Amino acid sequence: MRIVAEIGSFQAWTHANLQRIESVLQRVLPGPEIAPQRLHQAMRYAVLGGGKRVRPLLAFAAGELAQAESERVAIAAAAVELIHAYSLVHDDLPCMDDDVLRRGRPTCHVEYDEATALLVGDALQSLAFQLLGEYRLAEDMQTQLEMVKLLAAASGSRGMAGGQAIDLDSVGKSLTVPELEFMHIHKTGALIRAAALMGAHCGNGLDEKEFARVDQFAKYVGLAFQVVDDVLDAESSTATLGKTAGKDAKNSKPTYVSAMGAAQARELSRELRNNALAAIEDFGERALRLRQIADFIVLRKF
Repeated sequence: MRIVAEIGSFQAWTHANLQRIESVLQRVLPGPEIAPQRLHQAMRYAVLGGGKRVRPLLAFAAGELAQAESERVAIAAAAVELIHAYSLVHDDLPCMDDDVLRRGRPTCHVEYDEATALLVGDALQSLAFQLLGEYRLAEDMQTQLEMVKLLAAASGSRGMAGGQAIDLDSVGKSLTVPELEFMHIHKTGALIRAAALMGAHCGNGLDEKEFARVDQFAKYVGLAFQVVDDVLDAESSTATLGKTAGKDAKNSKPTYVSAMGAAQARELSRELRNNALAAIEDFGERALRLRQIADFIVLRKF
């Protein structure tokens, strides 16, 4: 009975926070009637009404752990999601992955055009950092500056952008599992870790060692997320994914599936989940939402 209750509780919690983040994103994005209208319409097209919102959910879960105000976490979560949305817009461009489908509809450059899509990514990135400067998100300014630094580092050459550069350079090559891990710690994992840490920084309920545990949890969860993505890309349909299935193999991109096979990749995702849960074990029931998110990431559509 308790397991059923926890599942129902997680669904209700997820629904409430998805509504919260959608409302905040609606509010902080420029209105479609504001000049330049086409750019603002494209920004809203790229961000609103789609996606799993895993990064905002991680921020909310870590924020609860740190006893943070939900309004503060929502702004931090929105900043992370804007960075993620910008990365998807640029990732889909012909000069990158050249994809035509994202979240079940045409990609931004297909719906609008390449130049507009490029500007959408630039503008979303700028807006993310505007939010971190415009709202009071932490008890002291030093902590808020640390949040700016976290998101910048996670987005840049030592994080997401650097991971994408490695990914592009790896097309047609065979990477070992450690090499794949290095790439995805940057490309996917950096922003996931930033989401959890920024949510935690909005509160004041964690000490330095506890922050380290949250970071370790998010590192394992970020890698598990990518492993699961690789398996789903290989085994699911385009209709199920909402994006082009099988494109990794078609584009000769190294993945966990190509490196170890789907069965071993699924097993690796479960090992990473167990490592993530072990990292936050000492938090007990306070980490319930983090544990549920780890399950959601690893067990989705397997």
